[in-house]
Amino acid sequence: MLKEFRAFIARGNVVDLAIGVIIGGAFGKIVTSLVNDIIMPPIGLILGNVNFSDLFISLTGRSFASLAEAQAAGAPTLNYGVFLNTVIDFLIVAFVVFLLVKQINRMKKPEPAPAAPATKDCPYCLSAIPLKATRCPHCTSELK
Repeated sequence: MLKEFRAFIARGNVVDLAIGVIIGGAFGKIVTSLVNDIIMPPIGLILGNVNFSDLFISLTGRSFASLAEAQAAGAPTLNYGVFLNTVIDFLIVAFVVFLLVKQINRMKKPEPAPAAPATKDCPYCLSAIPLKATRCPHCTSELK
């Protein structure tokens, strides 16, 4: 069983997957920083100095100055600003993955078209015969 496990781990697909997960995790952190630190502040400024990570609804009915204050008080909240940031993170990651897959597919060599068949079947004896044959060499039937 250990030998089978070692063979499974040594397969190229498993190693490629592990590398992809590690790079994906690091890429996710970069995208999160891009959204939170670069994209959302200008959007918040345009919308009237809104900090999206502080957008929330308190389910207790009490009013809090910030999300941190509500969480410190133990109030249940709907954090729709954080959700918006996460959706934008996802859209950016999905778009970059789309572009990456598109480029990888473009670099792959196209598979050659299948060669045209050189033979056809005789309609009488179903033997393979050359395409240009006018008479079947097996059953001697005349072909149209």
